[in-house]
Amino acid sequence: MPEVGTAVEDARALVAHWFPEARASWLGGSVVLGSATPGSDLDVTVLLPGPPAPFRDARRYRGWPVELFVHTETSLGHYMRRDVRAGRPTMARLVGHSVVLSDADGSGAQWRQTAQMLLAAGPPALTGDELASLRYAVTDLLDDVTHAHDAHERLVGSALLAEESAHLLLHGAGHWWGRGKWVARELADLDERDGTSWRGRHEQALVTAAAGDVSLLLAFADEVLARNGGPLFEGHRLAGIDPGSDQGVR
Repeated sequence: MPEVGTAVEDARALVAHWFPEARASWLGGSVVLGSATPGSDLDVTVLLPGPPAPFRDARRYRGWPVELFVHTETSLGHYMRRDVRAGRPTMARLVGHSVVLSDADGSGAQWRQTAQMLLAAGPPALTGDELASLRYAVTDLLDDVTHAHDAHERLVGSALLAEESAHLLLHGAGHWWGRGKWVARELADLDERDGTSWRGRHEQALVTAAAGDVSLLLAFADEVLARNGGPLFEGHRLAGIDPGSDQGVR
């Protein structure tokens, strides 16, 4: 595993080697946030004048696994706005919390500032249908875990319930949400913002559920639902789209 201290140097070299035409490039992710592990990769975003961008690619360079996010001006804006609308600002974080590796025309600093502004503004509020769908998902999983008679099914359902209840908690509180390790990170950030202890409770609920006791997880999910309008099953209805109908062809 290469030294984290060489990450910026190596990332800058790989951009110069693979993308000499780049308008700008950024190194984000764990090595910049200070949470790198022996398995961390280099998350490098590159802005090109045009094709072959946009694309995502995984390669190796100087011993590093590298995740490349290669964009044009319009595609970078599209994916950044899409992520923000979903409440999960992956692309905005990769650029906003980054080291600028190259900046041929000022767009490196400009996009980094734009991303930081989007992150500071926070996620858009959930719509009525979005909130209802999250409440329904947590309610359904809560029922599955409560009544599971198979240990494996209960464990799988518990993992899903833990993730979906955290999603509802975070997004319902006007906070960014995430998946995987970002669940823990976002819960910690919410606790810091609000003076709560959700991350510790979430962790303990997962630990005890894995050992066969789902009581803490059920209590966690119940409280999250109570904060967001309560359980929802009867009456939950979402309109669908029929591509074959006149209304579906637009």
